[in-house]
Amino acid sequence: MLRSLSIRDFVIVDAIDIELAPGFTVFTGETGAGKSILIDALALALGGRGDASVVREGAARADISAEFSLPPQAVPWLQEQAMEGDGDAVLLRRVVDGAGRSKAFINGTAATATQLRELGEMLVDIHGQHAHQSLLRADAQRVLLDQQAGLESQVRAVAAAWKTWRAVARQREEFESNARGVLLERERLEWQVGELERLALKPGEWAEVTLEQSRLANAAALIEGSQEALDEISESETGAMLSRLSSLEHKLARLAEIDSGLKPVMEALEPARIQLQEAAYSLKDYLNRVELDPQRLREVEARVEVLHGAARKFRMAPDELPQEYHRLCAELEQLAQASDMESLRAQEQKLADEYHSLAGRLSQARSKAALALSKAVTEAMQDLSMAGGRLEIVLRSCEPASYGMEQVEFLVAGHAGTTPRPLQKVASGGELARISLAISVITSDATATPTLIFDEVDSGIGGAVAEVVGRLLKRLGHDRQVLCVTHLPQVASQANQHFQVSKAAGDGKRTVSRITPLDSKGRVEEVARMLGGVEITATTRKHARELLAL
Repeated sequence: MLRSLSIRDFVIVDAIDIELAPGFTVFTGETGAGKSILIDALALALGGRGDASVVREGAARADISAEFSLPPQAVPWLQEQAMEGDGDAVLLRRVVDGAGRSKAFINGTAATATQLRELGEMLVDIHGQHAHQSLLRADAQRVLLDQQAGLESQVRAVAAAWKTWRAVARQREEFESNARGVLLERERLEWQVGELERLALKPGEWAEVTLEQSRLANAAALIEGSQEALDEISESETGAMLSRLSSLEHKLARLAEIDSGLKPVMEALEPARIQLQEAAYSLKDYLNRVELDPQRLREVEARVEVLHGAARKFRMAPDELPQEYHRLCAELEQLAQASDMESLRAQEQKLADEYHSLAGRLSQARSKAALALSKAVTEAMQDLSMAGGRLEIVLRSCEPASYGMEQVEFLVAGHAGTTPRPLQKVASGGELARISLAISVITSDATATPTLIFDEVDSGIGGAVAEVVGRLLKRLGHDRQVLCVTHLPQVASQANQHFQVSKAAGDGKRTVSRITPLDSKGRVEEVARMLGGVEITATTRKHARELLAL
């Protein structure tokens, strides 16, 4: 339940703090005093839309905080969002500044408006004063029936199946209408893949053939240069490096016998001689392997030219050809799958069957729920001065849609002996208001939401009917918290807690809204005002006391 509501600088409210109790609570006051503003402020804290217009004139920001008792169904959600609070309470806060920027918090943690709405749906159910107008829409009637019966998950499953089915159907339809274009595209891809397949491309081949071409084209220079290097190192008859180095080592060896200080020089020359010898061995091995091969050179140059030609044709670098081949193969395979009419039709039929299966089960559940809701609302109408009246919820078959295979229509007979007509054709505004209230009460009675708010849903009702409405709302208050903005004394007199909303001159003589909890004496005065208007007489006070006593 809603424990407390704190409002700062919201519309014409400068500062309001109220503590709320369980049971049935009413808010009353003169027209324009700001009764519904309280509900609007709470709706903002629950994730409703807010802009700069909600900020009180002259203030920097509007700030609304609402503390609720923590219902069990909200605990897993808070844990999942890592927004658990302390104890058995949950605190929602919304701040909107003068530029229209909004901030939201849950238990002191920054949140989004979407998160506020998700949590708010577990805490509060608001029936606005224009609820009967939304009930005139066929889609609203369908949604109300689904919510009352707890069919939301089935509705979502049907919508998902519809979306998947229609996507494949559109794909099949597009293929049928563009069959010629698809065929041409497939032929183009097949030709391109065939061209590349004939090349027998291998990853990294371009780098390999260009390297081999360079080596073969320069084979003569490689042989000549390598032989010259080998001669210089070891095979020259005069002045080979190894011979000269050996001779030098012998001379230094004789001198080192005279002076041992030359031994480090000897030790430094020995590795040089060994490295030169290794180089000579490597050059001989290389010369034994390398040879002039004009035939292989012609073959490699021909392959390079083929790859160059393919690259020019496909307008890319030669080393990109293998990746292009794999891409075209994948595209061709995808197009082949997409253009397989038999496969598409089979898939479409399978998805259609899945949709009809889910939609059929939804239709059965709706049919059962329609009978139950029709009966419950009809019974409630008898207490609202509509004796003999009844509500019939009719399911009319329609073409498959995202919401199922039927339209939901509320038909109403206001009195005995009259033919039920569509709700939007009910002539009397009072009748429509009473029917809407009956539906609101019945649907609220079935929900697990701990706090129910009725914002002037009793408009168009008066007299004995208003007393019945008060009893209905008080009955709801036995099991949960019910908050009601009302102008009817018969409703207000049955509340467990009563707040009076009034206007007063604030700082700077701006009009501000005030809210006052009423004691027994205050309730008599307020109910008397609601009964008698501006001038309160002893008679109206007496009548007020009688209503409160009842």
